[in-house]
Amino acid sequence: MPTLPPARHAGRPHPSPIALACLAMALGLSAGAPSLASAQSSTANAPTDSNTAATATAELHIPAGPLAPALRQLASSTNTMLSFTAAQSDGKQTAGLSGRHSVAEALARLLAGTGLQAVQLDNGAYVLRASSTASAPAAAAASADATASYTLPQITVTSTAPGLGSSDGRTEGTQSYTTGSMRTATRLDLSMRETPQAVTVVTRERIQDQGLATVNDVVQTAPGLTYRRFGPERASFFARGMYVDNIMYDGLPVSLDSSNLSQDLLATDMAIYDRVEIVRGATGLSQGAGNPSAAINLVRKRPTRERQISASVSAGSWDRYRAELDAAGPLSDDGSLRGRLVAATQDYGSYKRGESSQGQTLYGIVEKDLTARTTLTLSALHQESKLHGNGFTGLPVASDGSDLGLPRSTSYANDWEHWDKTTNSAFLGLDHRFDNDWRLQLSAYYAQAEMDMQGHYLSHNLTTGLYSQLGARNAHQEKQSSINLYANGPFALLGRKHELVLGASYRHIDFDGNSRQGLVLNNNLDLRSFNPSAVADPQIPLRDWMDAKITQQSLYATTRLNLADRLKLIVGGRVDWFDYRDTVNTYPNFAANTPSVSAHNRYEIEHRLSKYAGLVYDLNDQHALYASYTDIFKPQNYLDANNQLLSPVVGRNYELGIKGEYFNGSLNASASVFRMDQQNRAYRASDQTQCASYPATTCYAAAGEVRSQGLELELQGALTPNWQLGAGYTVAIARYRKDANAANVGALFDTDTPRHLFKLSTMYRLPGALQGWRIGGTVYRQGGIYNQGTTSGVPFNIRQHAYAIADLVIGWQATPQLDLRLNINNLFDKTYYNALSGTATFPSNVYGEPRHVMLTARYQF
Repeated sequence: MPTLPPARHAGRPHPSPIALACLAMALGLSAGAPSLASAQSSTANAPTDSNTAATATAELHIPAGPLAPALRQLASSTNTMLSFTAAQSDGKQTAGLSGRHSVAEALARLLAGTGLQAVQLDNGAYVLRASSTASAPAAAAASADATASYTLPQITVTSTAPGLGSSDGRTEGTQSYTTGSMRTATRLDLSMRETPQAVTVVTRERIQDQGLATVNDVVQTAPGLTYRRFGPERASFFARGMYVDNIMYDGLPVSLDSSNLSQDLLATDMAIYDRVEIVRGATGLSQGAGNPSAAINLVRKRPTRERQISASVSAGSWDRYRAELDAAGPLSDDGSLRGRLVAATQDYGSYKRGESSQGQTLYGIVEKDLTARTTLTLSALHQESKLHGNGFTGLPVASDGSDLGLPRSTSYANDWEHWDKTTNSAFLGLDHRFDNDWRLQLSAYYAQAEMDMQGHYLSHNLTTGLYSQLGARNAHQEKQSSINLYANGPFALLGRKHELVLGASYRHIDFDGNSRQGLVLNNNLDLRSFNPSAVADPQIPLRDWMDAKITQQSLYATTRLNLADRLKLIVGGRVDWFDYRDTVNTYPNFAANTPSVSAHNRYEIEHRLSKYAGLVYDLNDQHALYASYTDIFKPQNYLDANNQLLSPVVGRNYELGIKGEYFNGSLNASASVFRMDQQNRAYRASDQTQCASYPATTCYAAAGEVRSQGLELELQGALTPNWQLGAGYTVAIARYRKDANAANVGALFDTDTPRHLFKLSTMYRLPGALQGWRIGGTVYRQGGIYNQGTTSGVPFNIRQHAYAIADLVIGWQATPQLDLRLNINNLFDKTYYNALSGTATFPSNVYGEPRHVMLTARYQF
């Protein structure tokens, strides 16, 4: 039977789902409006026949195991209101039960030996309390006659918001599309309502429901983010019109922009992650250098104190197969040593001719309680992916940029093309809690990634109209390391309690790149008739291309000041020292054997300050207004007319919003408006004769500016106990405000990033006799995108009109252990381009996937 996602406010009726959705999305309540809780109170104590409910029986089969899912299964199976906290159930086991039982007797059996007892309220709902405080009515109900056969009344299942009691914010097992706390924005343990920025959490339940296999899939479904591909394999993420150039693992940032390899390795398998925390806007406080776009923090699964094992297999369209194993639990009798192992393997065919891929992931983690207050964590990850028949870029367009109408199965990859990637990483964490509620955390991350590819790319000669196919080979290796140490805790000032974070971090990237491009494979490619076996494997020899080293050191501090009962101020700052150096080798052409020309680059940024300020005012128990300012810097390697390094690009984000938190956090909503300026962008000086190094090098001016502004609406969590929803609408319009090309001023910036995005993910568990079934899906809609301009005097306009795609999910809990799920993606088989060519001469259009299905069976031991 399914375990229903319980919501809060036990015994209180819920408003209409449609009314609640509209109310939360609009967030139009004033400070003086009555809260949802008080509005419900007039009917909360409606009379029920509690004696009948207590003695009625039902056939139950609940396996032994962790207490929380067993209680949720009982509540779901009997349509009973049950309220408990994660703190009460965490780490507790139950012997389970089988047979016909009353609700009261079933609760007594499940809670045996846990130190808890169920207490029935006047309205028929149950709450859990310590056995020593259990009421006489509860004890009497537990001993009620188990042979009675009354029909159970239809009662809504409720409890404390799922997962909100977990001190580390984990979402696994909560069956929720939201969470109670996150730290990515400030490292303070705050709820979404308390965080003065636009934030999203993609939970474990949502990842499983939608079959999100990689972080690319997560970005595709997350509000406000855009997933774009440069060619079939390379991923790029965008938020608020800007490129996301960092990604975080357990709060430790890894560069995607300064790096030249991480972009190829973004298809991280989601089997090992509990959730993804997303903060939109400038995130200099948490990341240091980067663009004012977003922080994407992937949080790994952790060991559990109770034993749990699950296995799943999947099969789908185009001969796609996948299997996962996830085992966790104590490794010592007292539970002080815990471990977890996650393994995943897949073998995927493709809708494109001749393309296939294989991948494996192996993740292990152990936790050791060194003392009652100190925990050591060690983990390791091995991931590899091998792609066959995958080109470097995408499909061509006509000379004027118009669509050629090629089939979605089109591929110009030769039989020998491959793209192989391997990542090995390790993580160390040490967590100590002091007696005064302060906490010290040390974390360290090391990753070594390798990529070897040989493939093709296309070139279009606008004069002759011919398309050429050229070969490229890349073999890169990169090492990234990151260390972070911080302490946080409370302090008293002026009669009030406040919070403080103090920390330091270090990041280092070491890149070794080897490349060779430009080998002509076919200088007159027939787009309609391609033979993948016509060209033999050229075994392109490599040359040393670039070696780079990047180091960033940081000190940071954040404080949350309790100015008044309803008013909180968060201020913070981060000081960074940034050092970049590289050696780039260039060669005259592919065939030449002449020596390379080497260029050495180095630039440093000393004590650059990033600032954070956020003000949160609680209108009432459900709603809060907020205003925030955040910024971030990005070093740039350009010289001005005096041969001096240009100042870093600075991104500033201003944001105003209102947030709502309902059912004690089971449902979160937000509405915000933002303005984001990126200043000091380099542009080529119009008069190069004024440059000190003229004509040897080009000089630039740090006077370019881009402004992005818009609004975001988001709703995530439980509309009803059976209905989970994650929805968001984003408008982000970025324009040039200053540029060397006067024609650009006022024009749109990065026109192939959509300005309008609507995303919705939902899952509804059917009630009554159909309670084993659930149905849901996703809707994705984006506005039109385009690239236009002139190349060699020939104008081009490459365009993808606005489109919408829908996915469908059908699930069935066949037994308490076995769950089946069918995902039908692109339900209406929409044809669209996920990415567009930048120009007509360098084709790289990429189709989105046609309609496809995946059937998954998951068994919990």
